[in-house]
Amino acid sequence: MRRIVFPGELLSDKRITSRGIYVENGKSYAALIGFYDDEKEVFIPLEGAYEPNVGDLLIGIVSDVKPNGYVIEVGLPSDTFMSARDFREPLGMGEIIVAKVKSVSETRSISLADPAVLKGGNIIKISSVKIPRVIGKKGSMLSQIKDATKSKIIVGKNGWIWIKGGNEYLATKAILKIEKEAHTSGLTDKIGEFLKNNENGDEHVGQ
Repeated sequence: MRRIVFPGELLSDKRITSRGIYVENGKSYAALIGFYDDEKEVFIPLEGAYEPNVGDLLIGIVSDVKPNGYVIEVGLPSDTFMSARDFREPLGMGEIIVAKVKSVSETRSISLADPAVLKGGNIIKISSVKIPRVIGKKGSMLSQIKDATKSKIIVGKNGWIWIKGGNEYLATKAILKIEKEAHTSGLTDKIGEFLKNNENGDEHVGQ
Protein backbone atom coordinates (compact mmCIF):
# COMPACT_ATOMS: atom_id res chain seq x y z
CA MET A 1 0.00 0.00 0.00
CA ARG A 2 1.34 3.42 -0.97
CA ARG A 3 0.81 6.29 1.46
CA ILE A 4 1.91 9.88 1.76
CA VAL A 5 4.45 10.50 4.52
CA PHE A 6 5.95 13.59 6.10
CA PRO A 7 9.42 14.36 7.49
CA GLY A 8 10.05 12.46 10.73
CA GLU A 9 7.36 9.86 10.08
CA LEU A 10 8.26 6.23 10.82
CA LEU A 11 8.49 4.13 7.67
CA SER A 12 9.83 0.84 8.93
CA ASP A 13 11.18 -0.82 12.08
CA LYS A 14 14.21 -1.93 10.06
CA ARG A 15 17.01 -0.15 8.24
CA ILE A 16 16.22 1.03 4.68
CA THR A 17 18.87 2.70 2.57
CA SER A 18 17.31 5.15 0.13
CA ARG A 19 17.32 8.81 -0.80
CA GLY A 20 14.96 10.76 1.45
CA ILE A 21 15.18 8.25 4.32
CA TYR A 22 17.27 8.46 7.47
CA VAL A 23 17.93 5.72 10.02
CA GLU A 24 17.83 6.18 13.78
CA ASN A 25 18.23 3.35 16.30
CA GLY A 26 17.80 0.83 13.51
CA LYS A 27 14.47 2.29 12.36
CA SER A 28 13.83 4.18 9.12
CA TYR A 29 12.15 7.58 8.95
CA ALA A 30 11.15 9.95 6.16
CA ALA A 31 13.51 12.89 5.73
CA LEU A 32 11.31 14.50 3.09
CA ILE A 33 7.64 14.62 2.18
CA GLY A 34 6.85 11.84 -0.27
CA PHE A 35 5.09 8.57 -1.00
CA TYR A 36 6.09 5.31 0.65
CA ASP A 37 5.12 1.85 -0.53
CA ASP A 38 5.02 -0.43 2.54
CA GLU A 39 5.05 -3.63 0.50
CA LYS A 40 7.88 -2.71 -1.89
CA GLU A 41 9.70 -0.54 0.69
CA VAL A 42 10.11 2.15 -1.96
CA PHE A 43 10.19 5.86 -1.10
CA ILE A 44 9.35 8.50 -3.74
CA PRO A 45 10.26 12.02 -2.53
CA LEU A 46 8.13 15.00 -3.47
CA GLU A 47 10.83 17.58 -2.84
CA GLY A 48 14.55 17.88 -3.43
CA ALA A 49 17.02 18.56 -6.25
CA TYR A 50 17.55 16.38 -9.30
CA GLU A 51 20.16 13.67 -8.83
CA PRO A 52 21.37 12.31 -12.19
CA ASN A 53 21.61 8.61 -12.93
CA VAL A 54 23.04 6.79 -15.94
CA GLY A 55 20.31 6.22 -18.51
CA ASP A 56 18.15 9.18 -17.46
CA LEU A 57 16.50 11.02 -20.35
CA LEU A 58 17.11 14.77 -20.07
CA ILE A 59 15.90 17.85 -21.89
CA GLY A 60 18.65 20.42 -22.45
CA ILE A 61 19.24 23.82 -24.03
CA VAL A 62 22.30 25.00 -25.93
CA SER A 63 23.68 27.77 -23.72
CA ASP A 64 26.97 28.40 -25.58
CA VAL A 65 28.48 27.53 -28.95
CA LYS A 66 32.18 26.57 -29.02
CA PRO A 67 34.40 25.89 -32.06
CA ASN A 68 34.29 22.15 -31.40
CA GLY A 69 30.88 21.70 -29.77
CA TYR A 70 28.19 22.99 -27.47
CA VAL A 71 27.65 23.77 -23.81
CA ILE A 72 24.34 22.21 -22.77
CA GLU A 73 22.31 23.50 -19.82
CA VAL A 74 20.24 20.82 -18.07
CA GLY A 75 19.44 22.47 -14.75
CA LEU A 76 22.39 21.08 -12.79
CA PRO A 77 24.97 23.24 -10.94
CA SER A 78 27.42 22.67 -13.80
CA ASP A 79 26.58 22.50 -17.50
CA THR A 80 27.79 19.71 -19.74
CA PHE A 81 29.61 19.72 -23.08
CA MET A 82 28.77 17.83 -26.24
CA SER A 83 30.99 17.53 -29.29
CA ALA A 84 29.80 18.90 -32.62
CA ARG A 85 30.42 15.38 -33.97
CA ASP A 86 27.41 14.19 -31.92
CA PHE A 87 25.08 16.17 -34.19
CA ARG A 88 24.30 15.96 -37.89
CA GLU A 89 23.86 19.72 -38.29
CA PRO A 90 25.30 22.78 -36.50
CA LEU A 91 23.25 24.05 -33.56
CA GLY A 92 22.53 27.59 -32.45
CA MET A 93 22.07 29.22 -29.09
CA GLY A 94 18.79 28.31 -27.41
CA GLU A 95 18.14 25.15 -29.41
CA ILE A 96 16.52 22.31 -27.49
CA ILE A 97 17.84 18.76 -27.36
CA VAL A 98 16.94 15.50 -25.65
CA ALA A 99 19.74 13.12 -24.63
CA LYS A 100 20.58 10.32 -22.22
CA VAL A 101 22.97 10.49 -19.28
CA LYS A 102 26.04 8.49 -20.29
CA SER A 103 28.05 8.85 -17.09
CA VAL A 104 27.95 10.58 -13.70
CA SER A 105 31.14 11.65 -11.90
CA GLU A 106 31.78 11.69 -8.16
CA THR A 107 31.03 15.42 -8.21
CA ARG A 108 27.68 14.69 -9.93
CA SER A 109 28.76 16.27 -13.23
CA ILE A 110 27.49 14.34 -16.24
CA SER A 111 28.21 13.43 -19.83
CA LEU A 112 25.43 12.98 -22.39
CA ALA A 113 24.93 10.65 -25.35
CA ASP A 114 22.40 9.81 -28.10
CA PRO A 115 21.14 13.38 -28.58
CA ALA A 116 18.25 14.43 -30.76
CA VAL A 117 17.31 18.01 -31.65
CA LEU A 118 13.76 19.07 -30.80
CA LYS A 119 12.51 21.64 -33.30
CA GLY A 120 9.94 24.19 -32.17
CA GLY A 121 7.79 23.68 -29.12
CA ASN A 122 8.29 25.05 -25.63
CA ILE A 123 9.88 23.92 -22.39
CA ILE A 124 8.28 24.08 -18.97
CA LYS A 125 10.30 23.41 -15.84
CA ILE A 126 8.95 21.70 -12.73
CA SER A 127 10.49 20.04 -9.68
CA SER A 128 12.29 16.91 -10.85
CA VAL A 129 10.90 14.85 -7.98
CA LYS A 130 7.38 15.45 -9.33
CA ILE A 131 8.24 13.82 -12.67
CA PRO A 132 7.05 10.32 -11.60
CA ARG A 133 3.63 11.86 -10.90
CA VAL A 134 3.56 13.49 -14.35
CA ILE A 135 4.32 10.14 -15.96
CA GLY A 136 2.01 8.09 -13.71
CA LYS A 137 1.82 4.33 -13.29
CA LYS A 138 2.91 2.68 -16.55
CA GLY A 139 2.69 6.10 -18.22
CA SER A 140 -1.03 6.49 -17.50
CA MET A 141 -0.96 10.16 -16.48
CA LEU A 142 1.19 11.27 -19.40
CA SER A 143 -0.89 9.26 -21.85
CA GLN A 144 -4.13 10.93 -20.85
CA ILE A 145 -2.58 14.38 -21.20
CA LYS A 146 -1.29 13.52 -24.68
CA ASP A 147 -4.66 12.04 -25.71
CA ALA A 148 -6.65 15.04 -24.46
CA THR A 149 -4.37 17.75 -25.85
CA LYS A 150 -2.99 16.07 -28.99
CA SER A 151 0.40 17.53 -28.03
CA LYS A 152 3.80 15.92 -28.43
CA ILE A 153 5.34 15.73 -24.97
CA ILE A 154 8.80 14.54 -23.92
CA VAL A 155 9.50 14.40 -20.19
CA GLY A 156 13.04 14.83 -18.89
CA LYS A 157 14.08 13.36 -15.56
CA ASN A 158 15.64 16.75 -14.77
CA GLY A 159 12.16 18.28 -14.52
CA TRP A 160 12.26 19.90 -17.95
CA ILE A 161 9.34 18.99 -20.20
CA TRP A 162 9.10 19.70 -23.93
CA ILE A 163 5.64 20.33 -25.40
CA LYS A 164 4.81 20.91 -29.06
CA GLY A 165 1.58 21.22 -31.02
CA GLY A 166 -2.02 20.54 -30.11
CA ASN A 167 -3.35 22.40 -27.11
CA GLU A 168 -0.02 23.37 -25.55
CA TYR A 169 -1.77 25.71 -23.13
CA LEU A 170 -3.96 22.97 -21.66
CA ALA A 171 -1.07 20.50 -21.52
CA THR A 172 1.01 23.04 -19.61
CA LYS A 173 -1.82 23.83 -17.21
CA ALA A 174 -2.39 20.13 -16.52
CA ILE A 175 1.30 19.49 -15.80
CA LEU A 176 1.56 22.49 -13.49
CA LYS A 177 -1.56 21.28 -11.69
CA ILE A 178 0.10 17.89 -11.19
CA GLU A 179 3.17 19.57 -9.75
CA LYS A 180 1.04 21.62 -7.34
CA GLU A 181 -1.12 18.68 -6.25
CA ALA A 182 1.45 15.86 -6.45
CA HIS A 183 0.95 15.03 -2.77
CA THR A 184 -2.78 14.32 -3.16
CA SER A 185 -4.43 10.96 -3.80
CA GLY A 186 -6.62 10.14 -6.80
CA LEU A 187 -4.62 12.58 -8.90
CA THR A 188 -5.00 10.72 -12.20
CA ASP A 189 -8.79 10.98 -11.97
CA LYS A 190 -8.57 14.66 -10.95
CA ILE A 191 -6.42 15.49 -13.95
CA GLY A 192 -8.70 13.50 -16.24
CA GLU A 193 -11.66 15.57 -15.06
CA PHE A 194 -9.64 18.78 -15.41
CA LEU A 195 -8.73 17.93 -19.00
CA LYS A 196 -12.31 17.04 -19.85
CA ASN A 197 -13.65 20.29 -18.42
CA ASN A 198 -11.08 22.44 -20.20
CA GLU A 199 -10.60 20.69 -23.52
CA ASN A 200 -12.37 23.47 -25.43
CA GLY A 201 -10.23 26.23 -23.91
CA ASP A 202 -7.66 28.40 -25.67
CA GLU A 203 -5.13 26.56 -27.79
CA HIS A 204 -1.55 27.72 -28.14
CA VAL A 205 -0.16 25.84 -31.09
CA GLY A 206 3.63 25.52 -31.46
CA GLN A 207 5.65 26.44 -34.48
